[in-house]
Amino acid sequence: MLLAGSFFHVFVVAKPPRRRASQHLRIRRTSAAEYGRGPGEVPVREDERARPLSPYGATKLAGTRIVELARAAGLPAVVLRVFNPVGPGAPGHTLPGRAAAELARAVRERDAVRLGGLDAVRDFVDADDVAAAVLAAAVGPLPAHGVVNVGSGTALPARELVRTLVDVSGARVRVEEGGGGSARSADVPWQQADISTATTAWDWRPRTPLAASLEGLWRAA
Repeated sequence: MLLAGSFFHVFVVAKPPRRRASQHLRIRRTSAAEYGRGPGEVPVREDERARPLSPYGATKLAGTRIVELARAAGLPAVVLRVFNPVGPGAPGHTLPGRAAAELARAVRERDAVRLGGLDAVRDFVDADDVAAAVLAAAVGPLPAHGVVNVGSGTALPARELVRTLVDVSGARVRVEEGGGGSARSADVPWQQADISTATTAWDWRPRTPLAASLEGLWRAA
């Protein structure tokens, strides 16, 4: 049985055919916000110490700790630590969702796209690739480490994501950056996933180009 919430909040209970009927795999989908600032301008591995900088990240990490306790007690469980998802339905508090909504407004009003600072570097991963990772976790072997990164494995400046979104939309608008940007962007200037655990354990890897992800986001805006 597979139970899933919204794209951005997923908790899965699965009974894969490889396991006994009494063994239900628990899959928690959480956020890279658990890492906090991370190691700097290098991909972050799952064994990096989690140092969340926000109440959101701390709450997510608390849930991860519960799953780790369950694993220690012998229950099959895994945490998917998802980086920055892109796809239709991205909420407005995320950069992709905010950028798509602002671009739609700019097109309607024949105005410029106005966003905060876009200096942050992020790892953006397609929503369908995240779903594929959940399925891979449900039917694949249980990894030795209780946490598995899910991302593209690529560091991309936020400015480049917005530029690509404008390109795929076909809109002739200019992008104006305001000062500052979000507090999280300043606190976490660089974020990139090391996805080797998911690749090794499940032969999972992201397959959707960023432009295709942004096309879907734009069509739903």
